[in-house]
Amino acid sequence: MTEAKKKSPKPRRRGFRKPPPGSAPGTLVPSEGAQPTRIHAICYGPSEIAEHSDLAVGDLEELVESQPVAWIDVHGLADIETLRRIGDLFELHPLALEDIVHVHQRPKVEFYEDHLMLFSRMLHAEETLRSEQLVIVLAEGLVVTFQERPGDCLEPVRERLRGGKGRIRSSGADYLTYAIFDAVIDSFFPLLEAFGERVEALETEVLTDPRPDSLTRIHTLKRELMELRRIVWPKREMMNEMLRDGSDLIAEDIHVYFRDCYDHIVQLMEFSESYREIATGLSETYLSSVSTKMNEVMK
Repeated sequence: MTEAKKKSPKPRRRGFRKPPPGSAPGTLVPSEGAQPTRIHAICYGPSEIAEHSDLAVGDLEELVESQPVAWIDVHGLADIETLRRIGDLFELHPLALEDIVHVHQRPKVEFYEDHLMLFSRMLHAEETLRSEQLVIVLAEGLVVTFQERPGDCLEPVRERLRGGKGRIRSSGADYLTYAIFDAVIDSFFPLLEAFGERVEALETEVLTDPRPDSLTRIHTLKRELMELRRIVWPKREMMNEMLRDGSDLIAEDIHVYFRDCYDHIVQLMEFSESYREIATGLSETYLSSVSTKMNEVMK
């Protein structure tokens, strides 16, 4: 009798790891594939700016006090001890630090006594759509961002700081928070344009020359649009809550900029939902086109 075929192990979702059930609140476990932790800082005022790379946690306290505004940018979440020391330095709640390390959080805003936290996601257009968690911590004169890995859509913000363009260098940490969040939102629009082109190309192909792999690409497109919807829709709720409840850390004249972000999020929702509805209809159109061609061949 031949040996029974062993069952292959069930595929596990990559990058997702949480503490064992029953662990104490605030337990930090790095996600699978977490990148090494590196710290970059930009400290600035209206007339001066200083930029530092590959910092140690011990360097941060002095840097934060050197200029009116400091942006501490943390890339990679593998070094739990470094992240814990950053949390202690800036008095982040242990549960907030746990949410930073466990990178599959829903977009949301969290209010604390002396800081607030925005949990968002950035998109990367690679062979398939990939998203990454971005956490923005706003405190008095301080912004701390936590990213899963190097490479982001925030370089235009850094260039504006270096060049002193606009009001960003003369404004506070609340305006920097807006600029970072706005850059994330704006990065969605080129991706949506690419989705629109894919939808139009598939629509033309399905109507004129349906191919055997057309249905596969339609389902891939629908899956990516569904992922996009899961990312964009909670952002509206998050921004609505932030504008409704407010915070002493955000000046009244900065609220209008966040309302503009809200309008952009609504536009993203409308575009993504429209493309998703078209993609859903393409499956039926494909089957109808194939059936019509088959009938012509039979005749």
